[in-house]
Amino acid sequence: MPFHREGRGLAGALRSLAVLVLWLLVALGSTAGERKKVGVVLSGGGAKGMAHIGVLKVIERAGIPVDYVVGTSMGAIVGGLYSIGYDANALDSLVRCQDWRYLLSDMVEPQNQSMRERYNQSTYLLSRPVIRTTGLAAEGGLLSGHNLANLFAWLTVGYHDSISFDNLPIPFACVATDMVDYSEVVFRSGWLSQAMRASMAIPGVFTPVRIDSMVLVDGGLKNNYPVDVARGMGADLIIGVTLQKPARTASELNNAMDILMQLVDFSVKNKFDDNVSHTDVQVAVDAEKFTSMSFSTMAIDSLITIGEEAAMAQWPSLMALKRALGLDSAYTPPPRHRAAGAAKPHSVRLAVVDFEGVSGGDSRYLRRKFGIAEGDSVSAATLEAVMTALRSDLMYSSADYSLRQMAGGYWLRIVAGRRKVTQLNLGVRFDTEETVALQANSDFRLPTRLPVEVSVTGRLGRRYMANVAATVMPANRRNWTVDYTFRYNDINIYNEGRRDFNVTYDYHSVRLGLISFNLRNFTLDLAARWENFNYGTMLTADDRSGMVFGDEHLYSYNLWLHYNSENDRYFTTRGASLEAGYSLYTDDFVHYRSADPVHVVGGRWRFALRLTDRFALQPSVYGRVLLGGEKPWCLSNFIGGDFAGHYVEQQMPFAGIGNIEMARNALVAVGLKAQQRIMDNNYVIARASFALDADKMRSLWQSPLLHGYQLSWAYNSMFGPVNANLGYSSKSKRVFFYLNLGFEF
Repeated sequence: MPFHREGRGLAGALRSLAVLVLWLLVALGSTAGERKKVGVVLSGGGAKGMAHIGVLKVIERAGIPVDYVVGTSMGAIVGGLYSIGYDANALDSLVRCQDWRYLLSDMVEPQNQSMRERYNQSTYLLSRPVIRTTGLAAEGGLLSGHNLANLFAWLTVGYHDSISFDNLPIPFACVATDMVDYSEVVFRSGWLSQAMRASMAIPGVFTPVRIDSMVLVDGGLKNNYPVDVARGMGADLIIGVTLQKPARTASELNNAMDILMQLVDFSVKNKFDDNVSHTDVQVAVDAEKFTSMSFSTMAIDSLITIGEEAAMAQWPSLMALKRALGLDSAYTPPPRHRAAGAAKPHSVRLAVVDFEGVSGGDSRYLRRKFGIAEGDSVSAATLEAVMTALRSDLMYSSADYSLRQMAGGYWLRIVAGRRKVTQLNLGVRFDTEETVALQANSDFRLPTRLPVEVSVTGRLGRRYMANVAATVMPANRRNWTVDYTFRYNDINIYNEGRRDFNVTYDYHSVRLGLISFNLRNFTLDLAARWENFNYGTMLTADDRSGMVFGDEHLYSYNLWLHYNSENDRYFTTRGASLEAGYSLYTDDFVHYRSADPVHVVGGRWRFALRLTDRFALQPSVYGRVLLGGEKPWCLSNFIGGDFAGHYVEQQMPFAGIGNIEMARNALVAVGLKAQQRIMDNNYVIARASFALDADKMRSLWQSPLLHGYQLSWAYNSMFGPVNANLGYSSKSKRVFFYLNLGFEF
């Protein structure tokens, strides 16, 4: 009979009697010098599995020796790390310091990306590789899970080999499900990090783990509470942690996920009930207020506490079990071997470095760039950067590593999958201006002697766009680019908050990048461009002196400098961004309208000041000036919105203006953004902008001050930022409200 608490009064008396009887039977049946073996079983439950850590704290406090650990899904992760020496306090510290939004995504740390890759990551919701032989790379989930895989690999350093899990400091097993025949797979040997990753591969969310002919997903589909596995390993007594809540009622089955989880629960109910009946001390954690995705800092703290409280409620049963083992109440198990990961240094020294599936040229490039030759020392961050370079820069479909300890250091083995033919990217956004928009992109390399990367992009919505770009990339970091862009724009132009006129036009552009010098955070571009503006309608009653309306054919020469070290495009807390450029516009290569060409000088600089862990300031300075005689209307200055270039290329952001309004030929502005993080992914953001604009540069300081203010609530979701904005400006002279869901493009 289980040692779990079910009530007071008669029920409590019966439970105490059962505990006494079990203790007597175990004590009488024990042979001298040999005690019964204790197995700890940790069930699945996603983020709710953080409660396991609190339970382990109490087991350690009780001084109960743990002889076996078995888990499913999150229970496999906690149990696997516990089995190699991460005690409860180490696990507590470990889970609290992780960026779970990053781990539970396919994002790449910006410092490991080129500026182009950073743009793609902050623009597209989904990204999928395509390999030559089979088309779309075999994945089967929204997320590849490589960030989790990298973390598991580093945490299990010292156990990177195909080993028997019986030989770990605490024998361990975990459960996965083979989707080929829907069978239960019990891992008692193999690669520890791979077994943990397979056990938590939630179907449809994470890519399955493929081993031989098996396609492995979350073990919770077959055995979410594997007491029978622990018994089979030799456990005589079971301490089990369950996170399941009662079956959902009709009123709780409100969406597809609710129904799916109900199906999963019922599919394993009989086995779950049987395993509960074979549990000696059941710690049933009430985590009903949380979901499997409750990975916020506050939720993790609460779940660990709830687990600890649930285990303390079973303290009499735990102490009875300890007495049944023949152990004194003051007994404490001897210290166990701490994992290499739990006590590892910041870096490890490499004795041997091997590559598998990586070309000779690429392996030499990686050795040189990241310092991973024999005798070098590497950190987790360096290895993560190497994996990113293989997947992103070098176009391999996958990348993994192992570190095995040997004489003189560690043997680093890097394994890459097949080369990607292309990378498919898809973005979607919703807002109150355009309603819905889609953007897709594909990048691929041509099999030429000099590397040539081709990028194809298309946008659908009220405004649509197509772009094809080819870039020649020699090894000296100087690139040459040619690209063609077509846009159809349907834009409302506002004046003092009211729609002044609407303009629709087709835009064609051919750009020749003569020199593009690229470093990780820096690019310098010198380019020539032909542009054609073909207006369909322009409904306006306002005539601006000095501006030329109508179709345009422009030839321009452009020099631009870009620098970006920001850690996040939307919720920046560190880094800076700088753009500065000069353009000369003509309609015959030399003149504009048989007179002087039009000169455009512009720039923007902003940087982040992180004042606390949750509060950051971001001041900015920007401006744009048109010089010359007659100026085409299509080059006019526009202000409004949160992002530069959202509606037209020369648009500059301005707080308090929800759409775009025309500004005069010379504009200089400053802005300030104050960002306060609430909980983990919620933000309150205040913005203020101040600007001067005039028709002539010399009149700029006599012009009235434009000012605008904006207050926003934002949520940093896996689908992109969710924003609700309320603002006012002296330019629009009215309050505006704007909603947005998704990345900006």
